[in-house]
Amino acid sequence: MFNGKTKSDMPGEDSVGTSASLIGAGTTMKGDMTSNGDLRIDGTLVGNIHCSAKVVIGAGGVVQGDINGQQADIMGKVTGTINVKDLLQLKGGSHLNGNIQAAKLQIEPTANFNGECHMTATAIEHSSNGKVAPEIKREIKHAEVAAG
Repeated sequence: MFNGKTKSDMPGEDSVGTSASLIGAGTTMKGDMTSNGDLRIDGTLVGNIHCSAKVVIGAGGVVQGDINGQQADIMGKVTGTINVKDLLQLKGGSHLNGNIQAAKLQIEPTANFNGECHMTATAIEHSSNGKVAPEIKREIKHAEVAAG
């Protein structure tokens, strides 16, 4: 647009699924969002997120709704259910009021989490004897992690 090149003229750029979306600080949106690329929220979103990539909620970000994605890093405030297929990270100072379903979970000591956690691993994980292990489910009910 500014340099006269179109997106298809740029080497290494693929027009599907490679872009990142940002809701900046001071911005408030209402409604559900769907994204094929990474998504970062530093403002406020009242609605659900459906993302096939990584969702990042910045330190000043607020989400009131459910989050579905491949991965998620939470540094701000979320009220709703988070469902990720891979890694969910609750960073220091984050606040989550809602349930979690994730394959991997990392919670820093100063994160605050109130809800249920259901951890599932895929059936392709191998046990120590080389056979495919069945789906693993671990459950933590009403977990609360906060700085002491």
